[in-house]
Amino acid sequence: MMPIIMGSSGNEYEIRKIGGNDKIRKHLANMGFVPGEKVTLVSVNEGGVIVNVKNVRVGLSDILAKRIMI
Repeated sequence: MMPIIMGSSGNEYEIRKIGGNDKIRKHLANMGFVPGEKVTLVSVNEGGVIVNVKNVRVGLSDILAKRIMI
């Protein structure tokens, strides 16, 4: 397992685990980031990532992206 921020742009991944406290896990779940969900990593930059989840593009800070394990 690795954080999604370490993935390669353009690849599809399956979320294996969501880390962090309850507030962070709930926030990510409300955006569609749940274990078993397929996500496509659109781009990675110093400030975070852009991910396509459930046919919606979402920008995440590096702090949140490090909590999503693929």
